[in-house]
Amino acid sequence: MNPVSGSRKARWGTYIIAFLITALIFATAFYASNYFNNQRIADIRATQDDISTDILSLETQFDLLQEHSCSDVAENTILPSEMTSLGDQLSYMEAQGSSNQDEVTRLKRLYSILEIKDYLLMQQLAAKCNLNPVFILYFYSNKGDCTDCEKQGYALTSLSETYPELRVYSFDYNLDVGALQTLISIDNVSDQLPAVVINGKVYHGYQSVSDIENILPQLSTLKIATSTAATSTKK
Repeated sequence: MNPVSGSRKARWGTYIIAFLITALIFATAFYASNYFNNQRIADIRATQDDISTDILSLETQFDLLQEHSCSDVAENTILPSEMTSLGDQLSYMEAQGSSNQDEVTRLKRLYSILEIKDYLLMQQLAAKCNLNPVFILYFYSNKGDCTDCEKQGYALTSLSETYPELRVYSFDYNLDVGALQTLISIDNVSDQLPAVVINGKVYHGYQSVSDIENILPQLSTLKIATSTAATSTKK
């Protein structure tokens, strides 16, 4: 046998083996990525189903509401933490560039509707039961045309951590949802983002934590997160 020919065959064999190993690694990584993305989507769906059930329950409770049961209904309203958790999961999926962006967008649309529904129901309960909930509507864009949106998100997250009873509703301004576009029109929110709506007034551009605290003195009526909770969060 020609030594040169044998050497070439050996090299080709090495190349083929290396190619197969590389292909296997990529295939495994692709499969794992899809698996975890699909698992996260399933988790988001389950959370949304739970929140949808809670909203339906709250609507039913409101229909049955009597003056003496207002406190009971107020104690069982949808927890903002659940909505926040769901929003965080969707943001993560979108940032990771999920292979199923159409599904992520569909879930975001449903999430926006759930937020609006929760917002309207809380307003009804506030009027009926003499409650004083504190709301902030936050409008952002993730198209790369909002340089301060990320910073605004951090400021609102900080406020939510300081005042757990504060209800912050976040909306993708460009999302094609009829109810959301109606809300944008009612509150006269322009595309100068970020934008927040506080006490029915819209503020365009970045608002710091101190800015919002000055705009919203009602925050002083909310419970402040305990130092113990803050310490446990840092661990």
